[in-house]
Amino acid sequence: MVQIQRTLAPGRHGECPATPGGAAFDSGAGERSILDQYRAAIGAARQSIYIENQFVEVETIVDDLRAALDRGVEVAVVLPCEPDPAFVKLNSRPERAAFLEARDALGAYDNFTLVGLAGLADDGQRTGVYVHAKLMLVDDAWGTIGSANLHHYSVFGNAEINASFADAGVVRALRCELLAEHLNEDTSGLDSRAALKRLRAVAQANRRLKDADDPAWQGLAFALDVESYGRAPAF
Repeated sequence: MVQIQRTLAPGRHGECPATPGGAAFDSGAGERSILDQYRAAIGAARQSIYIENQFVEVETIVDDLRAALDRGVEVAVVLPCEPDPAFVKLNSRPERAAFLEARDALGAYDNFTLVGLAGLADDGQRTGVYVHAKLMLVDDAWGTIGSANLHHYSVFGNAEINASFADAGVVRALRCELLAEHLNEDTSGLDSRAALKRLRAVAQANRRLKDADDPAWQGLAFALDVESYGRAPAF
């Protein structure tokens, strides 16, 4: 099953005609079904939440992730090693303090991992990857992929579209393929919780190698520090 979600800002579009046999939809009123589905899926998670995105800058999403961590859900978030410079500048503003404190608190959980990716260049050194994906996988059962970043522009203002799918075979296969790339390891024999724990173990081991200036990692993933993310260079 595939379902389409959108973000439409109120007042940006007029009323659209109905599809054949369908009901008219007042596009002028706006739509936030991408955010609604993200929040519903995080709220329903019982085993694992895997996110790849350019940003995690939405207060309600951070609150929902913390609630999932409190339930014992394994959570892994893959972000760019170095965030967008515009958001780095924002982090110095006093009005950002409460949000950053809430996001920093995720790092206190043993079942949370913030991950960056870095490839091995021809010169034998690691080069950070700017993650541009916008996806989330939950419990090896549900996923969403689309254009929406997890920042206010994408979930409240921009015109965005996502496709969500409830198919355990597809979600599991995608999870295994992504982790095979990030870890250079087959996780198909693991359930989603165990697979994300394995991601955490490898990412933390690679972080220790990075700090020792040793580029001989396993795969691409390395652990990022939540509290310094966006405030100090990761590379």
